[in-house]
Amino acid sequence: MESTVEKIKVWFRFVPREGWFPQDTEGLWATMLSADTARLQNVPFLQDGVAEGDVVRFRTDSEGLHWGVGRVSASGNCTIRVVPLPSGPLGRSPQALHQCLSRFGLGGEVFSQDFPMVAYNAPAGGDFHGIKALLTRGQEDGWWHYEVACATDEWWNV
Repeated sequence: MESTVEKIKVWFRFVPREGWFPQDTEGLWATMLSADTARLQNVPFLQDGVAEGDVVRFRTDSEGLHWGVGRVSASGNCTIRVVPLPSGPLGRSPQALHQCLSRFGLGGEVFSQDFPMVAYNAPAGGDFHGIKALLTRGQEDGWWHYEVACATDEWWNV
């Protein structure tokens, strides 16, 4: 028997940050689990507080859009966004950034060619100590800027 997994887009609303993008929504691919829950399948570029693999609850509006209303369970993954600095040794290269972080096995997606921010998924049980040390050193040395958009106690306590 074949099983069909329904992929949906779960939309999130947020207040745009000053100096960032003007968007106030972001859609994330997800696997539908029930009539009102889904597991996120990609890393958020703009939405804070969720990570790939998290289960979220959603409400479907009259137009058929699924709007996230809260996290049901955390995956243990963390969302980290990194922007290579044009003046740094990596230039604006997301490929060079991926190469620097490749030893940690992080999955990531590039926002755009014009803005080479990479949204990374740091998997549960990963080398959070090593990732944090490299990110901090790279930021201090002017290679990139980074932010942690969703993290676990394990991330914060190492």
